[in-house]
Amino acid sequence: MSHPARSMITYTTHIKNITPVQLQGGFFVGWPNPPGPETHLQLLQNAYRVVLAVDDAAENQPVIGFINAISDGVLAAYIPLLEVLPAYQDQGIGTELARRMLEALRPIYAVDLLCDEPLIPFYQRLGLIPVKGMAFRNYAAQSGVTEP
Repeated sequence: MSHPARSMITYTTHIKNITPVQLQGGFFVGWPNPPGPETHLQLLQNAYRVVLAVDDAAENQPVIGFINAISDGVLAAYIPLLEVLPAYQDQGIGTELARRMLEALRPIYAVDLLCDEPLIPFYQRLGLIPVKGMAFRNYAAQSGVTEP
């Protein structure tokens, strides 16, 4: 992979030609049971909206960041994942991915996401507000479910 300093980052909402090889860069840092590249591609394909950051200057044009949303397309959307590979962080890529996704979801009434406490200022800068919520996590299924 090319060094991030020589990167040419492009953003796309098209995933038709994305392959698992392009998703092997090391997403889901710190997850004890992360999804593999094939499952990662499936979650992108099944999303309501996706924005990808691709390093066009690197071999195989790897996806180096992504954000996805699930939605009913009418009233509510949820952003489950925003990830940027560690070597590409602190370059504004996550901000640009989130900005593009929030713009795409602007017509929808409720756009929700969950984040850890240290990330609240990041999302507040993008116009989100803290709200109370609840969550359940089945860590045994963290790598993905292949059948509903």
